[in-house]
Amino acid sequence: MTELRQGQVNNRLLRRFPEDGFEHLAPLLEPVDLPVKHPLVRPRQPIEHVCFLESGLASMVVESADGKSVEVRHIGREGIAGYPVVLGVDRTPNKTFMQVPGHGLQVATEDFLPILDHPEVRQLLLRYVHTCEQQLAHSALAAAKFNVHQRLARWLLMCHDRIDGNDLALTHEFLALMLGIRRAGVTDELHILEGLHAIRSMRGNVRILDRDMLIEIAGGCYGVPEHEYERLIGGPRPQVVHPAGRQNGNHAIVAR
Repeated sequence: MTELRQGQVNNRLLRRFPEDGFEHLAPLLEPVDLPVKHPLVRPRQPIEHVCFLESGLASMVVESADGKSVEVRHIGREGIAGYPVVLGVDRTPNKTFMQVPGHGLQVATEDFLPILDHPEVRQLLLRYVHTCEQQLAHSALAAAKFNVHQRLARWLLMCHDRIDGNDLALTHEFLALMLGIRRAGVTDELHILEGLHAIRSMRGNVRILDRDMLIEIAGGCYGVPEHEYERLIGGPRPQVVHPAGRQNGNHAIVAR
């Protein structure tokens, strides 16, 4: 296996590892392909692996006892799937699976846990868990206090933060899961954003035309968790030119 160098990885957490912590973990990381629907965490089953996403998009989904489900957060190259093990939890009722294909670096949980004895690694990962809690909290805020097209704008921004380019391979099924609405209602909400020239919706794809407009539409339900990630984890991030020709300015770009 080719030696894995820290400067070559895309995952932002791995890039922020202390050098000695990364050198300890690197030989244990296994490159894995992550196709659509690939399960990363199975509900109520032991978390056997932790996966640092290098590309693609994963969804964490919560399901009620009577089978109702909704997506509660995204995971991309800013994070890891299986992070409950950082808190000493060996399983969770929630499931995590790939919505947009990609690849990652996977390590067996039993091999990963000893790295938590490194104080800087543990602090970094606990800070990441904190940002996950903030994302969950703002999902609850968005669901309770914002209308559906504002929530859709927020989710699209979160996807855009984690996927290369401006074309998001998102199905109506996935958008309905994100928003907790019927698939039939997704088209109406997409038309609202199209009418504002923020996106173009095609079958199985949403193209971001004006990111700044999406941020304006989303209002206060987008941005706080993203800025918290930058404050606590941060690291170098490129200047992104938006489709409409405007640059990101003061807006947070989590994982581009």
